[in-house]
Amino acid sequence: MIDKLEMFIALANERHFGRAAETMGVTQPTLSSAIRQLEEQLGVQLVFRASRFEGLTPEGQRVLDWALRIVGDARALREEMRARRLGLSGNLRIGVIPTALPMIARLTAPFLAANPNVDMAILSRTSVEILDGIERLDLDAGISYLDNEPLGRVVQVPLYREGYRLLVAEGSALAGRTSIPWVEVATLPLCLLTGDMQNRRIVNRHLAEAGTKVPARVEANSSIALISHVRTGEWVAIVAETLAEMHGAGLKAIPIVAPDASHLVGLIADPREPHRPVVDALLDQARKLARA
Repeated sequence: MIDKLEMFIALANERHFGRAAETMGVTQPTLSSAIRQLEEQLGVQLVFRASRFEGLTPEGQRVLDWALRIVGDARALREEMRARRLGLSGNLRIGVIPTALPMIARLTAPFLAANPNVDMAILSRTSVEILDGIERLDLDAGISYLDNEPLGRVVQVPLYREGYRLLVAEGSALAGRTSIPWVEVATLPLCLLTGDMQNRRIVNRHLAEAGTKVPARVEANSSIALISHVRTGEWVAIVAETLAEMHGAGLKAIPIVAPDASHLVGLIADPREPHRPVVDALLDQARKLARA
């Protein structure tokens, strides 16, 4: 039944029979047949279907909750037994908020050096996408904010506090400043991350607390796009301190004060135990980094 549950999870994630079949490496008729067999075994209809996928039934949604639990446990069991025979190996998929990407190698480089048989995919995701990916088994872990918006039940390992800097062109009138208050920042021609990013929601809140609106003439879901606009000298950007450290020549990062805002960023993972061995190893590495 495990393989059928895995196909059902793929269908729930992709919401399309053809894409789900491709994800599972089977033909569409094979996947459709597996879903029907699962429905027969459980005695309920799981999927609304006409000429195409039209969503899960209420029973299908409940079965999805069980399927995620069962498949997650089965994968952890298989990998733990393989690790006992052959040592730690496998694949890790980590979702990372864009502002944490500049620091990710501090966690992943020593982990990969200690575990040469583990492969890793690092994926830029919003905080909401990270939580959803962990719940749906698309992601094994994530790097996200810990103290700003509700996380639900996840394992948390704090890593660092994210501070904020105003990024300006080196030749601008602001380049000589040693600090700048939030209330003044709001008067500048800002380019900011888009509203689906938690970093932007954090910035909005600090600007609002300073009694200002949030005027952003340019929005982007990429830090690279923000930096390219700042380099023109026409715009400035509010960026995480980790990104400011990598801004390169031609730019100046000014601490934003009044208040000195910071938010906790850390590793999160599914709370259900036992974890996959590779996830346990990643959590251990994160704790070492936090202590350091």
